[in-house]
Amino acid sequence: MNLRRYRALSIAHAGAFTAFLAAGSWISIPFVPVPFTLQTLFLFLAAGIMGRYAVVPVSLYLLMGAMNLPVFHSGTAGIGVFLGPTGGYLVGFIPAALLAGIGYERSPRIARYAGMAAGLSALYACGVAWLSFSTGLSLEVALLLGVVPFIPGDILKAAAASLVTDRIARLGGGKHAGIEGEGQRPGR
Repeated sequence: MNLRRYRALSIAHAGAFTAFLAAGSWISIPFVPVPFTLQTLFLFLAAGIMGRYAVVPVSLYLLMGAMNLPVFHSGTAGIGVFLGPTGGYLVGFIPAALLAGIGYERSPRIARYAGMAAGLSALYACGVAWLSFSTGLSLEVALLLGVVPFIPGDILKAAAASLVTDRIARLGGGKHAGIEGEGQRPGR
């Protein structure tokens, strides 16, 4: 794949996954104090297709929300969302995308699962720490409210993303769809 096509595909992937993350926040089941959304599914899909560069659409999504575009759960927006109980989870999307993406760039399947587990752990750690701080809940209670109910759904979303990205790769998308070789940039 030539560099021009690679760049065009990278921009298209970043734009599409930014939109998917925003749409995933609107598909939400209210849950106190953290809503259940499809964002982790789209985060893992981005990691599977873009590798570590999944950080780009995640960062764009967060920037859009910070700039008052209604892309967060239930149409919320602004810096205030980052200061609320879910702010840590939003910030945790960045290390989650990076770790899951790095896992996808490794060859063995176990590395992919380890990357997704590490990404979820980082997401949960950021989320629980901020949930506890912002609400005054103990870490134990924040863990019970902000992680435990989400583990089964997040495991299912990670498995679904893995199946979808495997299928895309088998259909000719390479190790990462649209990215040549071992998920690296093409030569100049």
